[in-house]
Amino acid sequence: MWMLSVAIVCLPVCFRVLFMLRKKTRQSCVPQYLFREKKEGTRQQFVRDMIQGKVDCGESYFLFALIIGTIKEENPKKPPHLSLQSISKSVMAGAAAEGSQFDTRHFDSKMNELLSTDGQDFFTSYDEVYDSFDAMGLQENLLRGIYAYGFEKPSAIQQRGIVPFTKGLDVIQQAQSGTGKTATFCSGILQQLDYNTVECQALVLAPTRELAQQIEKVMRALGDYLGVKVHACVGGTSVREDQRILSAGVHVVVGTPGRVFDMLRRQSLRADYIKMFVLDEADEMLSRGFKDQIYDIFQLLPSKVQVGVFSATMPPEALEITRKFMNKPVRILVKRDELTLEGIKQFYVNVEKEEWKLETLCDLYETLAITQSVIFVNTRRKVDWLTDKMRSRDHTVSATHGDMDQNTRDIIMREFRSGSSRVLITTDLLARGIDVQQVSLVINYDLPTQPENYLHRIGRSGRFGRKGVAINFVTVDDERMLADIQKFYNVVVEELPSNVADLI
Repeated sequence: MWMLSVAIVCLPVCFRVLFMLRKKTRQSCVPQYLFREKKEGTRQQFVRDMIQGKVDCGESYFLFALIIGTIKEENPKKPPHLSLQSISKSVMAGAAAEGSQFDTRHFDSKMNELLSTDGQDFFTSYDEVYDSFDAMGLQENLLRGIYAYGFEKPSAIQQRGIVPFTKGLDVIQQAQSGTGKTATFCSGILQQLDYNTVECQALVLAPTRELAQQIEKVMRALGDYLGVKVHACVGGTSVREDQRILSAGVHVVVGTPGRVFDMLRRQSLRADYIKMFVLDEADEMLSRGFKDQIYDIFQLLPSKVQVGVFSATMPPEALEITRKFMNKPVRILVKRDELTLEGIKQFYVNVEKEEWKLETLCDLYETLAITQSVIFVNTRRKVDWLTDKMRSRDHTVSATHGDMDQNTRDIIMREFRSGSSRVLITTDLLARGIDVQQVSLVINYDLPTQPENYLHRIGRSGRFGRKGVAINFVTVDDERMLADIQKFYNVVVEELPSNVADLI
């Protein structure tokens, strides 16, 4: 009996001593073997090496490991780990979970329903294709601006999309990222403006300040020989300055919904002369975040305003909303499995664990610095964290997200466009529409939460027919999502080869 009492008293002390020894041993030898450098082996390999005497971590760690069950049998009875390829095959054979964002059956049936016989009454048919800008009947000075901007031959969306818009028809236009949608609606607007009337005749809305400012620059450049007056109304800038410019008179306003609605409400922006209304990145603009603001703005516009909606992705939910405010639009749509650009090579790196992503990114840094690269993460806080980690390791990176003030965001984008900054870490703030021609590499440090954003992100590379590379960091938890993306967009994402630098 007394022996049992002594054992009960001493057992906690023994465990405490063993724990201290384990902690000390783990700190000295385990991290670099298992946790920091995953390439040297797995936990089972570590155990085998320790048993064979290749690793001297002390008997206490081995004993304690046996006590708490850290060392498990060589072939534990658990489900085998599925590789990305095996998951891809199983997903290709079946379908994503019903009702999920990647449910192809649900997506296609909804789209077919919208475009069915009943839908034919809603849409206008327009099948003409123009092989050159000269054949489109555009003003001479607009053609001069188009050619001066660097366009030589119209892209597929421009061949079909410019003319119906110039004829005053409502349009729904979808085309792959980087194929010239902005120039399509800018040309359509510039062709129809009355330059003798210095009043706002066209309103263009975009989801982010950076995209609105980019559209303003394109509009100004294409209309350079027409004398067009364009202003970007975006948040984070002086309200008084906006009011001053608008009172002086402009032909076109490009802006974000919040600031534009504010200017309309204050009557600094008068809607009386607005005859064209364009939504860029329309599916984002018609999502829950913007839908109410768009509705409020639309209520203030003239009843016979021409409407154009443009995006690389047009899910059926967004298409359904357009019925409420469009008049027999001309539709140019792309099937979901034809949306990815052939010029962008897509790869994955199986990092297995979240904590191994940083090491992998640092290994790739020299490759990143060869060209201009964009790294996407899912949260603003993670942008700051990753930026600090990269800089602490003496890697030069810049970063931008929605919590930064507008002046800082403008400076960072200016540096990145000029090439003085080569690696940019950001959120989905820059996933849509941002056009930096030199970008040829996109890294999804985190896979996007929305399927549409995958296309928009990788579309930051390979602009207007150029080659690009997209690299996805995939943990065990991400494998299903990447397999779903492959099926949804009918693409094959291969494992990253060792010669990645040769591909960029």
